[in-house]
Amino acid sequence: QVQLVESGGGLVQAGGSLRLSCAASGSMFSINAMGWYRQAPGKQRELVATITSDGTITYADSVKGRFTISRDNGKNTVYLQMNSLKPEDMAVYSCRTDIYRIGTRRYETLWGQGTQVTVSS
Repeated sequence: QVQLVESGGGLVQAGGSLRLSCAASGSMFSINAMGWYRQAPGKQRELVATITSDGTITYADSVKGRFTISRDNGKNTVYLQMNSLKPEDMAVYSCRTDIYRIGTRRYETLWGQGTQVTVSS
């Protein structure tokens, strides 16, 4: 079984920084794309940033220049460095990982449990 464990959320003042981590653990799988999504109260979940296995990165326009996504393939971990946080960044951030299960030869999408990011003005 493959599991995702997120960490790094919390409370920060506007202008501050946080770093989120999401680690995939388990066996008999490989990872394709990894990414972060967020959902604020009353809003739909939206893409924040993604990174493919070959390092291609996509950012939402709203976070470009402030957030940086990276991954450590050896640790099956994706990170989101968030700088210059704004109150409008406040949301539950969830990690998404697209995997290939070697045993069943199937592609699957996994989601983390979500971590709250609160930005005070």
